[in-house]
Amino acid sequence: MPSPGACRPPSPTSPPSSPSTSPTTPSPATSRTSASPASDSSTSPTTASPGPSRTSSGSPARPSPGTPSPRSSPWSPPPRPRCPPRGAADRRRRKLGESAILGITVGGFTLLFAASVLCMVVFFRGKGRGGGGEDYASGKAAKASRSSSSPKAVGGNRDESNRLVFFDGCNFVFDLEDLLRASAEVLGKGTFGTAYRAVLEDATMVVVKRLKEVGVGKREFEQQMETVGRIRHENVVELRAYYYSKDEKLMVYDFYSQGSVSSLLHGKRGEERVPLDWETRLKIALGTAKGVAHIHTENGGKFVHGNIKSSNIFLNTQRFGCVSDLGLSSLSTNAVVPRVSRTAGYRAPEVVDARRPMQASDVYSFGVLVLELLTGKSPIQITGGGDEVVHLVRWVQSVVREEWTAEVFDMELMRYPNIEEELVEMLQVGMACVVRTPEQRPKMAEVVRMIEDVRRFDTGNRPSVEVKVGESSGTTPGGLVQGSTGSASPVQ
Repeated sequence: MPSPGACRPPSPTSPPSSPSTSPTTPSPATSRTSASPASDSSTSPTTASPGPSRTSSGSPARPSPGTPSPRSSPWSPPPRPRCPPRGAADRRRRKLGESAILGITVGGFTLLFAASVLCMVVFFRGKGRGGGGEDYASGKAAKASRSSSSPKAVGGNRDESNRLVFFDGCNFVFDLEDLLRASAEVLGKGTFGTAYRAVLEDATMVVVKRLKEVGVGKREFEQQMETVGRIRHENVVELRAYYYSKDEKLMVYDFYSQGSVSSLLHGKRGEERVPLDWETRLKIALGTAKGVAHIHTENGGKFVHGNIKSSNIFLNTQRFGCVSDLGLSSLSTNAVVPRVSRTAGYRAPEVVDARRPMQASDVYSFGVLVLELLTGKSPIQITGGGDEVVHLVRWVQSVVREEWTAEVFDMELMRYPNIEEELVEMLQVGMACVVRTPEQRPKMAEVVRMIEDVRRFDTGNRPSVEVKVGESSGTTPGGLVQGSTGSASPVQ
């Protein structure tokens, strides 16, 4: 094989000169021996010519196959074969190398981008599979979000923007992946979302609340969650963790096995049902009052619960009331509460926008809860086959005004002896909280003191207490016949 620096041999179209060709003047340039095979020694030497040799007739001479080229002689050097300039070859090789490098670089970046896209697709599909959908509510593994009826769980602690945020003091040792695998059941649907009981693999039970219609951004949401998560009180259900994404907002609470006040008061009334006794109802009222009073001291004394109702009050192990779901009203996009709903029965008259409650409206809602404990009736009731709506506050005010006070109280309480005076005193507390004018309502700290005065378990004779009805709403009750226990059905 010729060396890289050797020139190419002459083209086959340029055969050696015929012996009959007359000699010509040799070319002034000399070269090395041609790379083609040497000619036979009997062949006569010829002078070099830059062009192809021709026959006597003028046509190019065609060498016979296998005929060697004439050998160069010292006095007649062979013609120098033409070689392409080395610079052009180098440029071609350099151009080829640059193109290859560019192609490899572009291909590498393309593969890297495709791999990144594939990883993102796998990640978000995995996050969707962790989501709620209907399977989460039925206790199966969470799947991609399909329905608003159950929470959509999200990917684990993979990055700061996609993680479950726990608060200090939380003893839970699970992450979102554990939450995804938990079996779950619906506990209830409320104004701001749906609550689920989730049972983790280690048998830990928590309540996961999936919020709906959240109308604030991530920063404001997280600020509110941080405020709520810092509240620590024995009568406040502590927020343990939360999660925020564009599509899902989750909150994690402790699970209270004894259930909510709403389920205990208005649940199924079968033979196995154990009604709430009077002492427990007093504890519920006292614990709730203490919890709300503490909430009102937070955030410089400006914090508001905004959604006090029996379904948000739970019983702890000592059977005292504990307040849950605080601080959610300001996050909602829904400013109007449906008129025919249980929540509407707790709303104070001055509250026009449900997203902007006041502490005085919390006092009103607590007063409705007290009346609910005393009467065993829902804040809103439907009678007459659904044609008539009865507001509990208006009904109680009308009954007391007519001096039929005994007809107010729950018949299940009548089995307990010597509690009439405590019933009347608690009725007075409730009526003081539901006066129409906000400025005339007591502060929650004062309400706590009033209930603590009622919580006497001695049965000695005490002077009768005159029930003073607060400022009336100015309307007569539109429902239950006075003195009737009624067959009103609660509005969920």
